Amino acid sequence: MTQRVFVTGGASGLGRAIALRYAREGAKVCIGDINPEQGVGVEQEINNAGGEGYFVECDVRRLTDLEKICADLTQKWGGIDVVVNNAGVASAGSIEDTTMADWEWIIDINVLGVVRGCKAFTPQFKKQGSGTFVNIASMAGLMLAPLMDSYNVSKAGVIALSETLSQELRGDGIHVSCVCPAFFQTNLTNSMRSDIPGIQQNVNKLMKRSNISADHVAEDIVRSVKNKDFWVLPHVKERRMWMLKRYAPWAFDKLMYEESKRWMKKMGGKAKA
Repeated sequence: MTQRVFVTGGASGLGRAIALRYAREGAKVCIGDINPEQGVGVEQEINNAGGEGYFVECDVRRLTDLEKICADLTQKWGGIDVVVNNAGVASAGSIEDTTMADWEWIIDINVLGVVRGCKAFTPQFKKQGSGTFVNIASMAGLMLAPLMDSYNVSKAGVIALSETLSQELRGDGIHVSCVCPAFFQTNLTNSMRSDIPGIQQNVNKLMKRSNISADHVAEDIVRSVKNKDFWVLPHVKERRMWMLKRYAPWAFDKLMYEESKRWMKKMGGKAKA
């Protein structure tokens, strides 16, 4: 059966990689994005890769955009199988320096954007008796490094929502996957907000050092949907750190504090011994 997939933020980065991965399986893939020029280009890439591409302008800050897309795809394709709530932005800064405007900006996109995606498509999934939400969170929401306050909170919110919906919607035949990658090469810093000098360059360096690509993460996501896995944790080292946090929190706390001092120095913050 041909998969019908919708990806927010699908015109670049991880969203594009997910769209093209599904396209290679012959899927019908709709990408929603605020960048029409890039979106039309990726629509063609989906077609070239063997799928059926469809671009729609979409701002996840507007519930009406997502509700219209759900109605459109239901009419066009007869339903939808996978909704990837991928659109997101980044920020960095301490509790003292991050403005309330930046807190509201990132929560509106990273948390409420996912909430809106789930809210808009849940009624259709329930009518079908099936469907999958893939919510893109981050290891930042599990590991909680300093100087990433608002970003960490936003991604932890996505994790909390995903765990809640996994229980709430399972009886309706709806599966939820929660994706928590660490650093990998993407364009996340393009929209990053921070007052820390050189933060974008430092984060880009960490991304470039990673041996995990957006294509690797996309592969793990497609596998998780097929296997109905909840957690998608592509990075081995960070996955082990998370296990340590769960089963030996005292050891994790000590290790994380030492790691945090190095992180804060690298990111330009002031760490106290």
